[in-house]
Amino acid sequence: MVREIAIGDVAATSLVTLYCHAIETQSADPILYDPKSVEVTARLNSILSHSDDPLERMLVESTLDPMLVVHIAIRAKKYDQYVLEFLAQSPHGVVVNIGCGLDSRFLRTDNGTVHFYDLDLPEVIDIKKQFFAETDRYHLIASSVLDEGWMSVVSSHTGPFLFMAEGVFMYLEAEAVKSLVLTLQKRFPGSELVCEMVNSIWVRKPLKTIVEHKMRRRLHLGKDAAFRSGIRHSREMEEWHQGIQLLDDWSYFDSGEKKLGWLKIFSRIGLFRYSQWTVHYLLR
Repeated sequence: MVREIAIGDVAATSLVTLYCHAIETQSADPILYDPKSVEVTARLNSILSHSDDPLERMLVESTLDPMLVVHIAIRAKKYDQYVLEFLAQSPHGVVVNIGCGLDSRFLRTDNGTVHFYDLDLPEVIDIKKQFFAETDRYHLIASSVLDEGWMSVVSSHTGPFLFMAEGVFMYLEAEAVKSLVLTLQKRFPGSELVCEMVNSIWVRKPLKTIVEHKMRRRLHLGKDAAFRSGIRHSREMEEWHQGIQLLDDWSYFDSGEKKLGWLKIFSRIGLFRYSQWTVHYLLR
């Protein structure tokens, strides 16, 4: 039996991601196959179906914007690929999934030897523990990513390390993101960082106001689920320290996914390709 759930505005975005995975998994020719998301949402529906919250009603009724579902699925598939490529080179490596939400990336990428850490706020991990069991290689850490205590747990391994932040950094203040990245670079030299960023033009008015209005109207998210930081271009983090090296970057529009339809043309337009995209760094 699933206990009652109560999460804040930012953590609520993890429910949106989860339900997008479930919807896409059950679609024709799914981009992402995530059967665990279908199992979890089916169990959550027993509680959320009694809710008066507009977002929770939208989730239960599967009325999320179809293009949002496609985007989230494309992103998840790409981040799975980053993990698989890392493990192909380092089968005994350590993966830290920052802001993991209720995602089941470990189940989708487990090679039998990886040590995998799912990290998120205590309120999210409390829910996740109702659906996911820890093992000797899979661990749940209930902590803010900005509380460096979790790093001591991870550093008990020798690595190599892959840190992933899918849909996380844009909700943190710019100085907090910079401090976190520099701390990872210092404490885990030789590690890799994959993180999703938004263009900094979207966190300044008047565009910031437009984005926030869209998030409220489209998803009924609370006021705290707002973009707080971004970067101008993929190499910006290299300016923070000489030990940060860009390996590659990626945009939804690079996927060539047929379900994007006519939106694929935006891959050729920098303003759109670098509106919300992923950067992959080596932290030396």
